[in-house]
Amino acid sequence: MSVYVIAYDIGTTGVKTCLFNISPEEGIDLRAGEMADYGLYIVDGGGAEQDPEEWWQGMCSSTKNLLSASGVAPEDIRGISFCAQMQSLVLVDRKGVPLRRAMNYMDNRGWKQMERVMGSGLKVAGMNAHKLYRSIKISGAVSGSAKDPVWKYLWVKENEKDIFDKVYKWLDVKDFLVCRATGRFVMSRDSAFATLLYDTRPDRKRFSSELCRIMGVDTDHLPEICESADMAGGLTGEAAAELGLNQGTPVFSGGGDASLIGVGAGSVSPGDAHIYVGTSGWVSKVVREQKLSISTMTASIVGADPRSFNYFAELETAGKCLEWAKDHIGLDDMGIMGTLNDSADIEKKLKNIYGSIMDKISGIPAGSHGIIFTPWLHGNRCPFEDPDARGMFFGIGLETDTKDLIHAVIEGVCMHLRWQLESIEKDTGKSYAVRFVGGGALSSLTCRTLADVTGCRVETVENPQNAGAVGAAAVMALGLGIIDDIEDVKDLIRVKGVYEPDMGNKAVYDQLFPVFRDLYYNNKKAFKALKGRSR
Repeated sequence: MSVYVIAYDIGTTGVKTCLFNISPEEGIDLRAGEMADYGLYIVDGGGAEQDPEEWWQGMCSSTKNLLSASGVAPEDIRGISFCAQMQSLVLVDRKGVPLRRAMNYMDNRGWKQMERVMGSGLKVAGMNAHKLYRSIKISGAVSGSAKDPVWKYLWVKENEKDIFDKVYKWLDVKDFLVCRATGRFVMSRDSAFATLLYDTRPDRKRFSSELCRIMGVDTDHLPEICESADMAGGLTGEAAAELGLNQGTPVFSGGGDASLIGVGAGSVSPGDAHIYVGTSGWVSKVVREQKLSISTMTASIVGADPRSFNYFAELETAGKCLEWAKDHIGLDDMGIMGTLNDSADIEKKLKNIYGSIMDKISGIPAGSHGIIFTPWLHGNRCPFEDPDARGMFFGIGLETDTKDLIHAVIEGVCMHLRWQLESIEKDTGKSYAVRFVGGGALSSLTCRTLADVTGCRVETVENPQNAGAVGAAAVMALGLGIIDDIEDVKDLIRVKGVYEPDMGNKAVYDQLFPVFRDLYYNNKKAFKALKGRSR
């Protein structure tokens, strides 16, 4: 059996639309891909918003371009599905129309609401002891971050009453797109868990009315729950026309990036670990039993496989740090921009700018000549929760140059990922190998640095930047009956590269790592003192 499917990877800054051919013999084979960009709007007071209509228009334009470029007919597409950023708040009316821009996962305007609900009475770990206990007992997690969606929901409730009074359903990113495509208000189980209002106990597995009451959430605003591999419905005539597909094309629910990128990495069995570096980043390990660490803000999240959990630690800005360095640190110092301006094909050169940067900094030794970078450009969540934390370069001297700084950015991201991995290993045991996916895994320099910093064997897969889309294709393979079990995905994912740690470099990083961690603890009060002074 061989079929064509389309998978949408809905990221922070754009959608990747991928055409896959799936067969038991050839695996999940990427045949074509298109991209469309959209905005991320930073709002005063810690806000981060996106326009859901831009997500949909990006889907439509990239789908039509994909079909035109590939020559595959709309009737040959056996299904579409999604992998998307999680913990955004999309409030819609009865017709599925967004009532305001979506509040992105980075939005932390709800800190006052969190303090009011969770900060009163007898406290444990800074939170109300009773509410903390009930949250952990019911969901296995707790809304302990100002960036968690319930605080966004309450922020709208308290600050935009006219909008809130029109709310019909609360959706996440891909669940809004499923609604736009099918007219159905459904949420996959991993999206439901990401609200942190979901009861994970074996005999429940539904939204918790008790947690909704504690948090002040109207249960009528929560949609029906389905599985990632479920067919949510068929494309409506209107949606099909806008996408350039056939009416009735099956739409599978899919999942969030935190669950499906691991699937796309082939990290699907208990003990499997993967690291992702895209705009954001994380470390995740598959576990059978639900775990939670309040001290490190690490939780077991529901994934595509209902029999297991992903023990998960998030970094808000990972690849975004390198993007920032590209945009704000003088590339002219490395001779890159001059090359671009002299080129007759500037657009092609711009697409390869990250490759040019990596080539220029490849000779910088481990430790970046004593420069350390902290990757907290929009606060941090794990292994410490602090929306006020910010990035810094430490150790700059007169001899420091641009290449040192950019190399330190890569090392700083990897050192934070090591911090998260070690936190997870305290509860799950040592990981000797990790799958590495996301755009960061395209660079051999980043792969080698991650191996050297963590001391783990780093494995990459084909098209690591499309791991989320591969995961969405994998759940379609399950929904279409091509595979019988989610763990069978291992047979469909190909390992491309293996990077063993250089122990000499690891010794350098072992010396720098305690300094890296102390940069947070030694500057915690300073971060708070500077709160609100960044633009």
